[in-house]
Amino acid sequence: MTSSTSQGRRNVLRALSALPALGVAGVAGVTGVLPRTARAAAPQYVFKYGNNLPVSHPLNVRAQEVAARIAAESKGRMELRVFPNNQLGGDTDMLAQVRNGGIDIFNAGTMVIATLAPISAITAVGFAFSSYDQVWHAVDGKLGDTIRAAFAKTGLYTFEKMWDNGFRQITSGNKPITKANDLSGMKIRVPVSPMGISLFKSLQASPTSLQFSEVYSALQTRVVDAQENPLAIVQTAKLYEVQKFCSITNHSWDGYHLVVNGRSWKNLPDDLKTIVARAFNEAAIKQREDVYALNTGLQNELASKGLAFNSASPETFRAQLQKSGYYAEWQKKFGAEAWALLEATAGKVA
Repeated sequence: MTSSTSQGRRNVLRALSALPALGVAGVAGVTGVLPRTARAAAPQYVFKYGNNLPVSHPLNVRAQEVAARIAAESKGRMELRVFPNNQLGGDTDMLAQVRNGGIDIFNAGTMVIATLAPISAITAVGFAFSSYDQVWHAVDGKLGDTIRAAFAKTGLYTFEKMWDNGFRQITSGNKPITKANDLSGMKIRVPVSPMGISLFKSLQASPTSLQFSEVYSALQTRVVDAQENPLAIVQTAKLYEVQKFCSITNHSWDGYHLVVNGRSWKNLPDDLKTIVARAFNEAAIKQREDVYALNTGLQNELASKGLAFNSASPETFRAQLQKSGYYAEWQKKFGAEAWALLEATAGKVA
């Protein structure tokens, strides 16, 4: 990143501190534009954007800026209404809604939306990426183009720039994870996706698919012992309250494809399409920097809240995945062409 981690983190905190002024604490749908009474006329176009993240997450901070920008640049012709924190349902609910037009935009995680466009899960292959440089070259380049083309075939428009979730880490309530064998038999929550289940089954864990809205209570009641998410999610969803250990595994990168209902997008005039796409794509670059700064600087903060951190070397995990046939299985599923695009940026995966 061009700015230092400390400066980036300060920028994130300043953005978060501005949230009350944007009115994001309400239980109704959050909107980053002025109240209707302050405008001369009601907007001609209204888009509903649902997501599963807390209002304090960088994605929602930047979404508010997108909403305000769209209102300003469209001169009030268009309004973006942001509904954070599972207000409109869980991931699978919102994915169904964006397909049928119940909502207009949904930020779909790479593994969740793979139920619709299987190729999207290729960027979540276990231990494929070792750096953000590799990630952004892949998803902003030919591999990303291939994934976006797959979404188009399902009737969804996709913005060119993915938003970041981060490299995923494992938190647990009973013991730290330092090597692959530590996962043996462990009940771990994974997203509702074949990739997440396959990855942790291959690591000899006992994965359970749950929507994100259910994660905190499942950990609290010991339905599962562990979960895996980037540190920004651990912090904003307060998962540290129900977990004791955090193992830095970087086992998978996760990001968000912002998908738009195809009919909603088609019905927008071209000038509004330009405004909306530009606002979301440029905000994506800023959000990537926010998440990088937040994930990089969170260990000390989360440790102060009671999480015990440890590092986990990838070698034993890779060896177990190779032994289990995980890489061979997914290379076959994705096909030689897509796998070659992955390895063109990530290097030899398996």
